[in-house]
Amino acid sequence: MSNKPHTNPYRDDLPRNSANYVPLSPISFLARAADVFPDRIAAIHGQWRLTWREVFDRSRRLASALAARGIGDGDTVAVMAANTPQMIEAHFGVPMTGAVLNTLNTRLDAAALAFQLGHGEAKVLLTDREFSETIVAALGMVEVKPLVIDIDDPLAQGGRLIGVMDYEAFLASGDPGYVWSAPQDEWDAIALSYTSGTTGNPKGVVTHHRGAYLNAVGNAVTWAMPHFPVYLWTLPMFHCNGWCFPWTLALMAGTNVCLRRVEAKAILDAIREHRVTHYCGAPIVHSMLINAPEEWKRGIEHKVSGLVAAASPPASMIEGMERMGFDITHVYGLTEVYGPASVCAKHPEWDELSLEDRVQLNGRQGVRYPLQEGMAVFDPETMQPVPRDGETMGEIFFRGNITMKGYLKNEQATAEAFAGGWYHTGDLAVAYPDGYVKIKDRSKDIIISGGENISSIEVEDVLYRHPAVLEAAVVAQPDEKWGETPCAFVTLRDGVEIAEQEIIAFCRARLAHYKAPRRVVFGPLPKTSTGKIQKNLLRSRLS
Repeated sequence: MSNKPHTNPYRDDLPRNSANYVPLSPISFLARAADVFPDRIAAIHGQWRLTWREVFDRSRRLASALAARGIGDGDTVAVMAANTPQMIEAHFGVPMTGAVLNTLNTRLDAAALAFQLGHGEAKVLLTDREFSETIVAALGMVEVKPLVIDIDDPLAQGGRLIGVMDYEAFLASGDPGYVWSAPQDEWDAIALSYTSGTTGNPKGVVTHHRGAYLNAVGNAVTWAMPHFPVYLWTLPMFHCNGWCFPWTLALMAGTNVCLRRVEAKAILDAIREHRVTHYCGAPIVHSMLINAPEEWKRGIEHKVSGLVAAASPPASMIEGMERMGFDITHVYGLTEVYGPASVCAKHPEWDELSLEDRVQLNGRQGVRYPLQEGMAVFDPETMQPVPRDGETMGEIFFRGNITMKGYLKNEQATAEAFAGGWYHTGDLAVAYPDGYVKIKDRSKDIIISGGENISSIEVEDVLYRHPAVLEAAVVAQPDEKWGETPCAFVTLRDGVEIAEQEIIAFCRARLAHYKAPRRVVFGPLPKTSTGKIQKNLLRSRLS
């Protein structure tokens, strides 16, 4: 018997080399689009049109200009911008240098932005003129100032130039023939995105080239996107890197229709004028379209597909979009999983069902994305799967390549997020016999009344069925007897008046009485920049 150590010739004799292995990076999608479809329109912004060749050249100029100023491997480049072509270019030009892209939330206050610029150690800041006053205040709080470059967009409203150079002049200093390279390791960071930070400082989510590549492909596969889609930017590109769609659009050689402000008429006009085929948005965006005047919707006769993502879009929203003729697909995810990482995958057989049944099926968060390895509902204490009975609640967990590297400079939070070998979402859900998942609440949003768990989302779904209700959110209100009881915050449709007791009675007729709100507060609801209702602010009003 030989004493030679066992070897595997399939592995040991055939090492990877530059001919058969290239680290995955979504930058490669842009290079291919420019090579194969150079003259196709890549971006529309007002009267401005850019081809894929031009976007590639401008992205390389950006990379070259950054590199000339010492930006390279592991540096952070922050961008404070609206949905404009410059933001698209940053998604390619920044990682071409090996640097990490930090897209800033344009609705944050100066203190929050200052924390992120300091924590992420941004060396360069590309900033849109419209946000200059907030940025000036933020920079005043930052100890180490980044190099500031102005984006002077003609469609911006107000503001002033505060940087050392204009973005176009900065590009002009770069080389359109800049020789970029893929990352040395596909595990290298591509982006830094900060969570909302509702308690304490926000956490910096670090994502990698491999995950961005795979989720960009996963978007196209999940949505069955054809070549050359026309995509309308209603979703902010700063939010989870626009759910990876800047990279998906390059993969599919599509057209980015840029939109600075999310307003119903502007959206519908763009859909009609440019024959938009795809868009993404929170439920509030879709509700805005449903409730828009009918004359604004006239002339839209082609197929329009929308992705909706939130804890659980109300059934009335899904039904309303179906009646408009828009094809809506429900996805779910978090910043830590690159945006959407699960989808309510539709079965052809569902088309034969009633609208009510389709709405119920499509209202679930569904199953894992094709390129995400695992999604499960576990008891968070035992890490064992809950029964697939549609009743037993557990926490949603993800595992796979479409999961962040971790939280920047926060080992404890990273360890807690990955405890047990899965990413902990904090979202409470049930699993159905077919394996599909439906969120019942955030762990922090569950209402415990007299020892009974009440899903705020279940109550909200009933509220949205009332014809007078435009928006609704339910949170826990302290109660001496029961500990907590549901309190509903409601925005009514224009011109409608209704009594608090009528709303409560409507809910009591459709829910167990202990689940119905004890109090209704009327008025506008506070929202994040991505349209999510800020329940933490509503809770603070009751404390």
